[in-house]
Amino acid sequence: LMVSEARQMASITHKIRMELLTVNDVYLLSTFRLPPKQGGTLFGLYSKKDNTRWLEVSVVGKINKVLVRYLREDNKLHSVNLQHAHVADGQSHTIIVRLSGLRGDMLSVELYVDCKQMDSSVGLPELSEIPLAEVESIEVRTGQKAYQRMQGYVESMKLILGGSMSRVGALSECPFQGDESIHSAVTSVLASILGEQTKALVTQLTLFNRVLTELREDIRDQVKEMSLIRNTIMECQVCGFHEHRSRCNPSPCFSGVDCMETYEYPGYRCGPCPPGLEGNGTHCADIDECAHANPCFPGSKCINTAPGFRCEPCPRGYRGNTVSGVGADYARASKQVCTDIDECNDGNNGGCDPNSICTNTLGSYKCGPCKSGFVGNQTSGCVLQKSCSTPTSNPCDINGFCVFERNGEISCACNVGWAGNGNVCGQDTDLDGYPDEPLPCIDNNKHCKQDNCRLTPNSGQEDADNDGIGDQCDDDADGDGIKNVEDNCRLFPNKDQQNSDTDSFGDACDNCPNVPNNDQRDTDSNGEGDACDNDIDGDGIPNMLDNCPKVPNPLQTDRDEDGVGDACDSCPEMSNPTQTDMDSDLVGDICDTNEDSDGDGHQDTKDNCAEIPNSSQLDSDNDGLGDDCDNDDDNDGIPDYTAPGPDNCRLIPNPNQKDSDGNGVGDVCEEDFDNDTVVDQLDVCPESAEVTLTDFRAYQTVILDPEGDAQIDPNWVVLNQGMEIVQTMNSDPGLAVGYTAFNGVDFEGTFHVNTVTDDDYAGFIFSYQDSASFYVVMWKQTEQTYWQATPFRAVAEPGLQLK
Repeated sequence: LMVSEARQMASITHKIRMELLTVNDVYLLSTFRLPPKQGGTLFGLYSKKDNTRWLEVSVVGKINKVLVRYLREDNKLHSVNLQHAHVADGQSHTIIVRLSGLRGDMLSVELYVDCKQMDSSVGLPELSEIPLAEVESIEVRTGQKAYQRMQGYVESMKLILGGSMSRVGALSECPFQGDESIHSAVTSVLASILGEQTKALVTQLTLFNRVLTELREDIRDQVKEMSLIRNTIMECQVCGFHEHRSRCNPSPCFSGVDCMETYEYPGYRCGPCPPGLEGNGTHCADIDECAHANPCFPGSKCINTAPGFRCEPCPRGYRGNTVSGVGADYARASKQVCTDIDECNDGNNGGCDPNSICTNTLGSYKCGPCKSGFVGNQTSGCVLQKSCSTPTSNPCDINGFCVFERNGEISCACNVGWAGNGNVCGQDTDLDGYPDEPLPCIDNNKHCKQDNCRLTPNSGQEDADNDGIGDQCDDDADGDGIKNVEDNCRLFPNKDQQNSDTDSFGDACDNCPNVPNNDQRDTDSNGEGDACDNDIDGDGIPNMLDNCPKVPNPLQTDRDEDGVGDACDSCPEMSNPTQTDMDSDLVGDICDTNEDSDGDGHQDTKDNCAEIPNSSQLDSDNDGLGDDCDNDDDNDGIPDYTAPGPDNCRLIPNPNQKDSDGNGVGDVCEEDFDNDTVVDQLDVCPESAEVTLTDFRAYQTVILDPEGDAQIDPNWVVLNQGMEIVQTMNSDPGLAVGYTAFNGVDFEGTFHVNTVTDDDYAGFIFSYQDSASFYVVMWKQTEQTYWQATPFRAVAEPGLQLK
């Protein structure tokens, strides 16, 4: 059936409806070819309004079935599975699907494949009658159409309404003799059970049934012919009959209701009202299914339509289908079902904190307290409850220790000689913070990775040639085949060793390849060394015109007009063009009073707390008064220590003093006390927003023996982003002092001397104020006597000294 026009579709569906009311047998005959395990819909009658399946025949290739589905009289869909349909194999097959007993009491379905009966099903519920009002909305769909398209090729298809099996078999060249092949299996079984007499009786009955079937078909054809003759006679004007006035034209019945002429008054009879309406056929009114049947789930609105009804989606917190239909009976039989959604089982704990209790309720859920072993709340989160009081609750490794953080939390750190994340620690022979062997840390902490130089400290794990061996212990760090001791570019491969100038750096790593500069200083870090950079500080002012060539100052401010800009002037308010600073305290001699009442290294004229030691000079609210002598460091109106304080966030303004978890630390500084975007656990100075990491990339060089040229000045190499500093030369005594000042420092680190022969001092400087005022912790490995005996014989003792 190839239907292309709506008018033709309506005509065909009307004919199918009329025939289904009169015939006893319907046959679907089709020849097609399907790829292996493919299938699809072969034929179907559907409603275009709501896609109701009135009748459908489809092939399920994967399980070798033909599926027949039809609408029963109770408006429910019935399915019949016909087995052994081996048609999805890439070959061409012919099938016959027979529906028999349409007008009898026993409906049956039979499947024939290539002239052989493969399966059947008997005693089936009766088909639902297609209402006349639905004919216009019925659509015929076949395997050639787009809906559930057949995956192969349909060669032919015929829908045969009425007729015998033998006639249908002739259309497909199948030699069926009546219905003997259908009943042969039954006859053989009965014959074996009941004997030859019963077999003869069955044979006679079969022949009799065939005769009756053919007779019935002949009578039906005669009835149709007599009906045509009768209509011709009634309408014949020549014969002298008066034109018959139809009682159904125009129809007195409600729109869509069938009108049938009768001999009784009033000459017509109206059929039943369409689904969803009620009345006597001439007058039909809409049925309010919402009021009569209450089909929707409580909480879902029921909307009555004309005709029919529909339910809105299930309420929030429930899932289910959206029901719609026509008629009170349908509404009672197809009520909307909504089931509660278990939000707590959605894989996200219902949106509650993963470590808290989520309780499901009907249509909703609620978040409860933290689970056992966790502390916190839904706002701040539930975290594992840590405790160092007992071995069972101590989260730290046996070779680690607990660190109590500012907010009351506990973290872990490894003991000296061990490295890891604190929860897991491994041996660290060279004390550089990386274990000798890799550790199974679940947080992927970098300090759990294996040390690439087990016996040489290298806290940055630098590896220029990516060969897995750190630069500090790799005899060819850049992998260019030239040993480090001979390579003029240790970290840059350069097999040609070209060096255009007279310094010790090859062109490949020389930031001034044509100008000698052994210090390789690059103030503005632009890749061009100061020795050949026309703008050393990168402020856009050429060196020749810049009043601070090594300090960026694009405004070139110079208040004392001494030719030295304020940005680099050791006395910005007093003229001192020579910038002499004999004590190396960064204050020029001309304005250095050496008057320091509190002894914190800042003379009174420059000290923001002149009478209270505060070497760091921190001023969090920038009011000119240092934090150590300011009663309200953040200027939020809450005193730091006195009533109505103390301030629970001393360095961050929070006049409301909100503290959700009641731990004494305000919410705004709970994890980051100084508001420098580095959490306290990682911040080396959690109470100073100016310092977050140890960084020696910027430092002041102090030469302690400026006289003579017997030895060179120290050569400092800074690694690991300022956290490691190395002195590479046998040099005169000198200091590298960081520019950042601290009130107090808890120092820990590794001091490594990589020679057993050199007898010089090496050590650390603390509390540096000037070149004559500082603490030094220094070490020497052998005794040494100074070569000049005057003014006295000086002897350097080996060991650790504090001066």
